[in-house]
Amino acid sequence: MRAVVQRVHSARVTVNARETGRIGRGLLVFVGVGHEDGPADIEYIAGKIGQLRIFEDNVGKMNRSVIDVGGEVLLVSQFTLYGDCRRGRRPSFDGAAPPGLACSAYAALIEALRAGGLKVQTGEFQAMMCVELVNEGPVTLLLDSGRAF
Repeated sequence: MRAVVQRVHSARVTVNARETGRIGRGLLVFVGVGHEDGPADIEYIAGKIGQLRIFEDNVGKMNRSVIDVGGEVLLVSQFTLYGDCRRGRRPSFDGAAPPGLACSAYAALIEALRAGGLKVQTGEFQAMMCVELVNEGPVTLLLDSGRAF
C-alpha cells in the first residue's frame, strides 16, 4: 500500500461538482492499493497516518501528530500511485490491485483510521475527482507498506 501524505490547512474533494469530503487542518492522504496488500499493510499505513509527527509544537518543531492537534484526514483513493513509468511513455498500472480488492482495502483503511480516533472524510472510490488543498508548510511525505521508500 502506498500513500502520499500532505499536511494541509484545508482540503476538499468533489465528484461532478458534488462535495464528497472536506476537512480543515489535518492531512490529505492519497492512497493506492497493490496486488499483495493485506491487513498488515492497512495496519502499517493507518498507524503511520495517525502517528506521524509532522505538526509543529509550541517551539516550532515538527513534534505533534494529526491526533495531537485534533486534525482531520481526507482519504482519497488513487490507483495511479502504482503507475510504473520506467519504460516507455505510458505508465503501466500492473502493480495496482484490481478494483474489488482495492475497494475492500480502502474501506478497511477508513475503518482503521476511525478506530484509531481520527475524523475521516473521503473521496469516492473509482470516481473522477477534483481535489483542492491548501498545503501547510508545504509538508508532503511518501509512505510504502513494503518499505520501498
